Amino acid sequence: MPRKSLVSTVADAVLDQIVAGELAPGDALPSEAELGVIHDVSRITIREAVKTLQAQGVLRVENGRGSFVNPIDRWVSLDAVLRVVSAGGRDAEVAVQLIEVRRMLETGAAALAATRCTDADLSELGELVSRMRTASERADVDAFVEADLAFHDVILRASGNVFLRVMFEPLTRVLAQRRAQTSRVPEIQVHAIAEHAAVLDALRTGEVEASRAAMDRHMDQTLADLRTYVLGG
Repeated sequence: MPRKSLVSTVADAVLDQIVAGELAPGDALPSEAELGVIHDVSRITIREAVKTLQAQGVLRVENGRGSFVNPIDRWVSLDAVLRVVSAGGRDAEVAVQLIEVRRMLETGAAALAATRCTDADLSELGELVSRMRTASERADVDAFVEADLAFHDVILRASGNVFLRVMFEPLTRVLAQRRAQTSRVPEIQVHAIAEHAAVLDALRTGEVEASRAAMDRHMDQTLADLRTYVLGG
Protein backbone atom coordinates (compact mmCIF):
# COMPACT_ATOMS: atom_id res chain seq x y z
CA MET A 1 0.00 0.00 0.00
CA PRO A 2 1.48 3.39 -0.98
CA ARG A 3 2.34 5.78 1.84
CA LYS A 4 -0.02 8.68 2.35
CA SER A 5 1.32 12.11 1.51
CA LEU A 6 1.85 14.67 4.25
CA VAL A 7 -1.05 16.67 2.83
CA SER A 8 -3.41 13.68 3.07
CA THR A 9 -2.15 12.86 6.56
CA VAL A 10 -2.86 16.36 7.83
CA ALA A 11 -6.25 16.53 6.08
CA ASP A 12 -7.23 13.20 7.67
CA ALA A 13 -6.06 14.38 11.08
CA VAL A 14 -8.24 17.50 10.87
CA LEU A 15 -11.17 15.41 9.67
CA ASP A 16 -10.60 13.05 12.61
CA GLN A 17 -10.98 16.02 14.94
CA ILE A 18 -14.28 16.91 13.31
CA VAL A 19 -15.48 13.31 13.46
CA ALA A 20 -14.54 13.16 17.16
CA GLY A 21 -16.49 16.33 17.85
CA GLU A 22 -13.39 18.31 18.78
CA LEU A 23 -14.24 20.72 15.96
CA ALA A 24 -17.92 21.49 15.42
CA PRO A 25 -19.71 23.16 12.50
CA GLY A 26 -18.90 26.86 12.58
CA ASP A 27 -15.68 26.40 14.57
CA ALA A 28 -12.54 28.07 13.26
CA LEU A 29 -9.39 26.07 12.66
CA PRO A 30 -6.16 27.21 14.31
CA SER A 31 -4.00 29.44 12.14
CA GLU A 32 -1.70 27.95 9.50
CA ALA A 33 1.27 28.62 11.77
CA GLU A 34 -0.39 26.87 14.71
CA LEU A 35 -1.44 23.91 12.60
CA GLY A 36 2.10 23.66 11.24
CA VAL A 37 3.44 23.34 14.78
CA ILE A 38 0.74 20.86 15.79
CA HIS A 39 1.40 18.56 12.83
CA ASP A 40 5.11 19.35 12.44
CA VAL A 41 4.78 20.29 8.77
CA SER A 42 5.28 23.40 6.67
CA ARG A 43 2.66 26.07 6.15
CA ILE A 44 2.54 25.06 2.48
CA THR A 45 1.49 21.55 3.52
CA ILE A 46 -1.15 23.00 5.85
CA ARG A 47 -2.45 25.22 3.06
CA GLU A 48 -2.78 22.27 0.68
CA ALA A 49 -4.50 20.14 3.36
CA VAL A 50 -7.02 22.92 3.94
CA LYS A 51 -7.59 23.16 0.17
CA THR A 52 -8.25 19.41 0.11
CA LEU A 53 -10.91 19.70 2.81
CA GLN A 54 -12.32 22.82 1.19
CA ALA A 55 -12.76 20.90 -2.08
CA GLN A 56 -14.68 18.25 -0.14
CA GLY A 57 -16.96 20.90 1.31
CA VAL A 58 -15.77 20.09 4.82
CA LEU A 59 -14.18 23.52 5.31
CA ARG A 60 -14.85 27.00 4.01
CA VAL A 61 -12.15 29.63 3.79
CA GLU A 62 -13.04 33.24 4.49
CA ASN A 63 -10.46 35.77 3.37
CA GLY A 64 -8.97 37.62 6.28
CA ARG A 65 -10.79 35.48 8.83
CA GLY A 66 -9.53 31.92 8.45
CA SER A 67 -10.92 28.42 7.84
CA PHE A 68 -14.19 27.21 9.33
CA VAL A 69 -15.95 23.85 9.61
CA ASN A 70 -19.03 23.57 7.37
CA PRO A 71 -22.30 21.89 8.38
CA ILE A 72 -22.38 18.31 7.11
CA ASP A 73 -25.14 19.07 4.60
CA ARG A 74 -22.57 21.13 2.65
CA TRP A 75 -20.05 18.29 2.41
CA VAL A 76 -19.58 16.73 -1.00
CA SER A 77 -17.24 13.87 -0.08
CA LEU A 78 -19.06 10.58 0.47
CA ASP A 79 -16.16 9.14 2.46
CA ALA A 80 -16.08 12.15 4.78
CA VAL A 81 -19.85 12.09 5.30
CA LEU A 82 -19.81 8.37 6.01
CA ARG A 83 -17.03 8.75 8.57
CA VAL A 84 -18.73 11.46 10.55
CA VAL A 85 -22.25 10.01 10.61
CA SER A 86 -21.02 6.51 11.41
CA ALA A 87 -18.90 7.82 14.28
CA GLY A 88 -21.97 9.61 15.56
CA GLY A 89 -23.76 6.35 16.23
CA ARG A 90 -25.85 6.58 13.07
CA ASP A 91 -24.37 3.57 11.24
CA ALA A 92 -27.78 1.89 10.92
CA GLU A 93 -29.28 5.05 9.48
CA VAL A 94 -26.40 5.37 7.03
CA ALA A 95 -26.82 1.77 5.87
CA VAL A 96 -30.51 2.31 5.18
CA GLN A 97 -29.87 5.60 3.37
CA LEU A 98 -27.28 3.93 1.14
CA ILE A 99 -29.91 1.42 0.03
CA GLU A 100 -32.30 4.29 -0.64
CA VAL A 101 -29.71 5.92 -2.90
CA ARG A 102 -28.99 2.62 -4.62
CA ARG A 103 -32.70 2.09 -5.25
CA MET A 104 -33.00 5.47 -6.97
CA LEU A 105 -29.99 4.90 -9.21
CA GLU A 106 -30.11 1.18 -9.88
CA THR A 107 -33.80 0.77 -10.68
CA GLY A 108 -33.39 3.43 -13.34
CA ALA A 109 -30.23 1.75 -14.62
CA ALA A 110 -32.03 -1.58 -14.91
CA ALA A 111 -34.89 0.05 -16.82
CA LEU A 112 -32.47 1.59 -19.31
CA ALA A 113 -30.43 -1.59 -19.61
CA ALA A 114 -33.53 -3.63 -20.45
CA THR A 115 -33.55 -2.31 -24.00
CA ARG A 116 -29.83 -1.66 -24.32
CA CYS A 117 -28.23 -4.86 -23.00
CA THR A 118 -26.25 -6.74 -25.61
CA ASP A 119 -25.99 -10.52 -25.78
CA ALA A 120 -22.46 -10.11 -24.42
CA ASP A 121 -23.79 -8.13 -21.45
CA LEU A 122 -26.38 -10.79 -20.67
CA SER A 123 -23.79 -13.52 -20.98
CA GLU A 124 -21.48 -11.67 -18.60
CA LEU A 125 -24.30 -11.19 -16.09
CA GLY A 126 -25.09 -14.90 -16.25
CA GLU A 127 -21.45 -15.76 -15.63
CA LEU A 128 -21.35 -13.43 -12.63
CA VAL A 129 -24.41 -15.08 -11.08
CA SER A 130 -22.67 -18.44 -11.56
CA ARG A 131 -19.56 -17.04 -9.88
CA MET A 132 -21.68 -15.89 -6.95
CA ARG A 133 -23.11 -19.41 -6.56
CA THR A 134 -19.66 -20.98 -6.71
CA ALA A 135 -18.20 -18.51 -4.25
CA SER A 136 -21.10 -19.12 -1.86
CA GLU A 137 -20.59 -22.89 -2.04
CA ARG A 138 -16.89 -22.41 -1.28
CA ALA A 139 -17.55 -19.85 1.48
CA ASP A 140 -15.35 -17.42 -0.42
CA VAL A 141 -16.78 -14.09 0.72
CA ASP A 142 -14.27 -11.96 -1.20
CA ALA A 143 -15.06 -13.69 -4.50
CA PHE A 144 -18.79 -13.43 -3.74
CA VAL A 145 -18.59 -9.68 -3.13
CA GLU A 146 -16.44 -9.16 -6.22
CA ALA A 147 -18.97 -10.93 -8.45
CA ASP A 148 -21.88 -9.12 -6.78
CA LEU A 149 -20.38 -5.68 -7.36
CA ALA A 150 -19.37 -6.57 -10.91
CA PHE A 151 -22.96 -7.65 -11.69
CA HIS A 152 -24.28 -4.21 -10.81
CA ASP A 153 -21.44 -2.49 -12.66
CA VAL A 154 -22.35 -4.36 -15.86
CA ILE A 155 -25.93 -3.11 -15.57
CA LEU A 156 -24.76 0.45 -15.03
CA ARG A 157 -22.52 0.14 -18.07
CA ALA A 158 -25.27 -1.48 -20.13
CA SER A 159 -27.62 1.38 -19.29
CA GLY A 160 -25.61 3.43 -21.75
CA ASN A 161 -25.83 6.46 -19.48
CA VAL A 162 -22.39 7.75 -18.53
CA PHE A 163 -23.81 9.99 -15.80
CA LEU A 164 -25.20 7.01 -13.90
CA ARG A 165 -21.79 5.36 -13.70
CA VAL A 166 -20.10 8.59 -12.62
CA MET A 167 -22.74 9.20 -9.93
CA PHE A 168 -22.49 5.63 -8.66
CA GLU A 169 -18.70 5.37 -8.62
CA PRO A 170 -18.19 7.07 -5.21
CA LEU A 171 -20.51 4.48 -3.66
CA THR A 172 -18.47 1.53 -4.91
CA ARG A 173 -15.79 1.57 -2.21
CA VAL A 174 -18.37 2.08 0.53
CA LEU A 175 -20.51 -0.76 -0.81
CA ALA A 176 -17.50 -3.07 -1.08
CA GLN A 177 -16.73 -2.56 2.60
CA ARG A 178 -20.31 -3.12 3.68
CA ARG A 179 -20.88 -6.12 1.40
CA ALA A 180 -17.80 -7.75 2.91
CA GLN A 181 -19.63 -7.60 6.26
CA THR A 182 -23.18 -8.48 5.23
CA SER A 183 -22.18 -11.18 2.73
CA ARG A 184 -20.69 -13.25 5.53
CA VAL A 185 -24.27 -14.20 6.46
CA PRO A 186 -25.20 -17.36 4.48
CA GLU A 187 -28.89 -16.42 4.31
CA ILE A 188 -28.01 -13.09 2.74
CA GLN A 189 -25.92 -14.86 0.11
CA VAL A 190 -28.83 -17.16 -0.77
CA HIS A 191 -31.21 -14.24 -1.12
CA ALA A 192 -28.72 -12.19 -3.12
CA ILE A 193 -28.16 -14.99 -5.64
CA ALA A 194 -31.90 -15.44 -6.13
CA GLU A 195 -32.49 -11.71 -6.57
CA HIS A 196 -29.61 -11.29 -9.02
CA ALA A 197 -30.91 -14.21 -11.05
CA ALA A 198 -34.38 -12.63 -11.09
CA VAL A 199 -32.95 -9.31 -12.31
CA LEU A 200 -31.10 -11.16 -15.07
CA ASP A 201 -34.28 -13.01 -16.11
CA ALA A 202 -36.13 -9.70 -16.34
CA LEU A 203 -33.37 -8.11 -18.42
CA ARG A 204 -33.48 -11.05 -20.81
CA THR A 205 -37.12 -10.24 -21.58
CA GLY A 206 -36.15 -6.74 -22.67
CA GLU A 207 -39.13 -5.36 -20.75
CA VAL A 208 -38.46 -2.02 -19.09
CA GLU A 209 -40.96 -2.18 -16.24
CA ALA A 210 -40.20 -5.82 -15.47
CA SER A 211 -36.51 -5.00 -15.16
CA ARG A 212 -37.18 -1.95 -13.03
CA ALA A 213 -39.49 -4.00 -10.77
CA ALA A 214 -36.97 -6.83 -10.43
CA MET A 215 -34.25 -4.44 -9.29
CA ASP A 216 -36.71 -2.77 -6.92
CA ARG A 217 -37.52 -6.16 -5.37
CA HIS A 218 -33.79 -6.78 -5.02
CA MET A 219 -33.46 -3.54 -3.07
CA ASP A 220 -36.45 -4.55 -0.91
CA GLN A 221 -34.75 -7.86 -0.11
CA THR A 222 -31.44 -6.13 0.59
CA LEU A 223 -33.13 -3.78 3.04
CA ALA A 224 -35.05 -6.62 4.70
CA ASP A 225 -31.86 -8.66 5.08
CA LEU A 226 -30.02 -5.69 6.52
CA ARG A 227 -32.69 -5.18 9.15
CA THR A 228 -33.09 -8.86 9.95
CA TYR A 229 -29.52 -10.14 9.98
CA VAL A 230 -27.36 -7.06 10.59
CA LEU A 231 -29.35 -4.43 12.44
CA GLY A 232 -31.37 -6.91 14.47
CA GLY A 233 -34.84 -5.93 13.31
